[in-house]
Formats: sequence, structure tokens, C-alpha cells
Amino acid sequence: MDFGLSDKTALVTGGGGRIGSEDCEVLGEEGATVVALDVDLDAAQNAIETVEEAGGEGLAVECDLTDREDVGATVEAIREETGGVDVLVNNAGMVDARARMQDYDDDIWDRDVAINLTGTYNVTREIFPAMCDRGWGRVINMSSMAGWQGGFGQASYAATKAALIGFGKTLALEGAQSGVTANIIAPNIVVDEFADMSIEELEQFDEHFARIAKATPMRKLGRERDVANTVAYLASEQANYVTGQVVGVTGGIDLFSF
Repeated sequence: MDFGLSDKTALVTGGGGRIGSEDCEVLGEEGATVVALDVDLDAAQNAIETVEEAGGEGLAVECDLTDREDVGATVEAIREETGGVDVLVNNAGMVDARARMQDYDDDIWDRDVAINLTGTYNVTREIFPAMCDRGWGRVINMSSMAGWQGGFGQASYAATKAALIGFGKTLALEGAQSGVTANIIAPNIVVDEFADMSIEELEQFDEHFARIAKATPMRKLGRERDVANTVAYLASEQANYVTGQVVGVTGGIDLFSF
């Protein structure tokens, strides 16, 4: 199926990370010119090398999403280089905090709000209006099951990922009459190296991952590409009537079961 991305530019924040680099690879396979934006330039360059090895085109860009001036200057440089961003994948985020409320670190809270939420706002604020002016665009926010259901010991992560749902739905409303859609993806845990492990094998390796797999109706964890394929669909022409939706890539963990 032709997703209609061959003349589009897709910018992936956190493009050097596990999920972000997979997003870059799949979008490149679909013909988009890919911009991997990351605070770690080496990681972004590695992602683009993979895109180019597969025959795609891309650009690695270093940017600190918490620095509004840096974001503005970076987006302007990308616009001059590519002609404008058609697809924005807000993937960058921090997920390492695990502490109950009485032990929570204020600095971790502030960091996660700055990166996960305000950083997403900063880059979207620079790109979304131009999409509306051109009459075509796709915004895809990467939330999480924690944003849907909460996450024990993950107050800052869960709160910011929940906020990305409200932010995405607001963008969907504002872009609806301008040819711009906005959707949200909420993944379960997706890690390639664990996806083929049985629950018994996971129990020997990581008790937390094993517990998640047990709670998942499909009884396994997912892969980064499961998320990236969903990103490509939501970026496509075929998804032109899909907006404001939270799409779970979860193996069914969000389903009620006895």
C-alpha cells in the first residue's frame, strides 16, 4: 500500500532513541524525507544512517526541546533545508523515574514536565501553524499506557503522557478544518529483544517485564516496529479521516478482563 509520503518531510523528536529511530526507519521506507531530531546528535546520525542504508533520505539535527530559542532556530533551519515539515512525531520523552509520591524527586518532576510536555509544546508551536497554513499536516503524539491508566511510581511520566492526550485532541480540533490531523499513540512496553521471550524466560530476566506480559492478553511484549507501523499509517493519506484518536499498541493490556 502506498501511504503517500514520498513528497513529505517527517520530523521525529527523540529520533535517536529506540522507538524514535524505528519511526525514522519506517517513515523512510515509506518514502518520506526524515529529520531525526535529538539532543544526542550521534544517536540521530545513527538513525539517519539506517534510513539512508535502506535507500531513504534524511537529516540528523541536534536540538534541546527545553530551549525555546534553540527549537525556533532549529525548526527554521529545517524549513529552509526541506521546505517545511509535513509530519511531526512527538516522540521525545523521559521514562526512568520510579518512586512513590512520598519519595518523589522534585527535580525529576520538573525535568519530565520540561521535556515530555513543554518540549512537545515548543516544537509543535513552531510547526503546527505552518501545517494549517499549507492545508495538510499530521501530528502524532507518543503517549503511553501510563498516560491512559496511570503508572505506579511514575507520577511525572504518567502525568505528562496523559497531558499529551489532551494536547493532541486539542490540536485535532484546531486543525480539523485545515487539513491537519492529530492523533496519539499509547504503547505497551515494546522492546525487540524481549518480544520473543516466553513469560517464563522473562521471569528469569526481568520481573517487571514478566508481570506486564502476564497482564497482556496476547501474553507477550511488543516490538518497536509495532509502534512505528502505526505511526506510518497515521501519517498517511489513508488516515485522512482519523483525528483526535488515542490508538493503543498494547497487545490488549488495556482491555478489561476477569
